[in-house]
Amino acid sequence: MAKGYVIVRAEVTNPEKWAEYVAKSKIPLDMFGGKPIVRGGQAKIIEGDGLARNVVIEFESYDKALGYASSPEYAEARKLREGAGVLHMVVVEGV
Repeated sequence: MAKGYVIVRAEVTNPEKWAEYVAKSKIPLDMFGGKPIVRGGQAKIIEGDGLARNVVIEFESYDKALGYASSPEYAEARKLREGAGVLHMVVVEGV
């Protein structure tokens, strides 16, 4: 079975509020078995409209990744992020 991935590109404008979101999003992350394999760190935009903060979370399956992103627990965390930055998220199936 192919793994699932949540890929996020973000621009943080309020680090304190963002930290609250990150802490709360750990609950669904643990529930669905997500493993961050890229979280922030050094990045250089080579083409296009990239954002400075990039995150890749690996899940055992696409369904688990989708479950995380669409869970009520993640929705609660997402509310804490309002006004803290801009986030683009996609759930993809691995090869």
